[in-house]
Amino acid sequence: MARSRSTDPSAPTGNAGRGPAGGAPGRGSKGATAASGKKVKVGKDGQPKVSRLSKFKSQAGMMTQAYKLTYKNDPKLPWVMLIAFVVVAAVVELIGILLSSPFLVIPIAVLLGLLAALIIFGRRAQGTAYRQVEGQPGAASWVLEGMRGDWRVSSGVAGNRELDAVHRVLGRPGIVLVGEGAPQRVRGLIAQEKRRIAKVVGDTPIYDVTVGDGEGQVPLKKLSAHVMKLPRNLSAAEVNALGKRMSALGGARMPVPGGPLPGGKQMSVSQRQVRRR
Repeated sequence: MARSRSTDPSAPTGNAGRGPAGGAPGRGSKGATAASGKKVKVGKDGQPKVSRLSKFKSQAGMMTQAYKLTYKNDPKLPWVMLIAFVVVAAVVELIGILLSSPFLVIPIAVLLGLLAALIIFGRRAQGTAYRQVEGQPGAASWVLEGMRGDWRVSSGVAGNRELDAVHRVLGRPGIVLVGEGAPQRVRGLIAQEKRRIAKVVGDTPIYDVTVGDGEGQVPLKKLSAHVMKLPRNLSAAEVNALGKRMSALGGARMPVPGGPLPGGKQMSVSQRQVRRR
């Protein structure tokens, strides 16, 4: 027997069942209404969008913090930046004079001079950060986590009471095991970790790196460049598939610091934010 449609007049109509008028937006809504009555734009992640002016102020604040912290450890910084600006701007202006267009190249000279000063600032800030963290437990992990690109870092997957540690990095080259601490102890930790992951990674290449200034070691300041220069052996899809298999091994198994933050949060800004510009 066919079921008839309900004709109950008490059924909710109109806005009933849609929630309170000032509630959170649904899936199909493009914005939310703030308490003041103004409509707030919402991004794809469901969070309120941040205006460009707010982003610029935030970045400017981080740059200022990075400059102040670097200046404390490198008093010559403003003079080196000024020299870089003057030299680059003067060279560009000289080229403009030779081309009989001295006034047309002034904006270009200023922009290139500022770019040169910013590059010098970034490099000296990075060098100051490395000098402060070198030799501290977790320094290698701190550097690895600041690398650009799709690098999946698991800090402290192996270690001992002396705070020697092995960090595991998954990326396009394959698996990279980075050890920091006493070389004779770190070699044993790396070998142990290799045996542990060999049955999971299969034929995936496994590289091992020991951080230090001795023979066969990689200095801390060159660690990120060394890892990023390794050959690309895996595709992005293979990295994702391997990451799912590696998740069964878990992450850190010992209380190794995830990376020191010398001078507080500001040094993290100077090493990571400035370097990416």
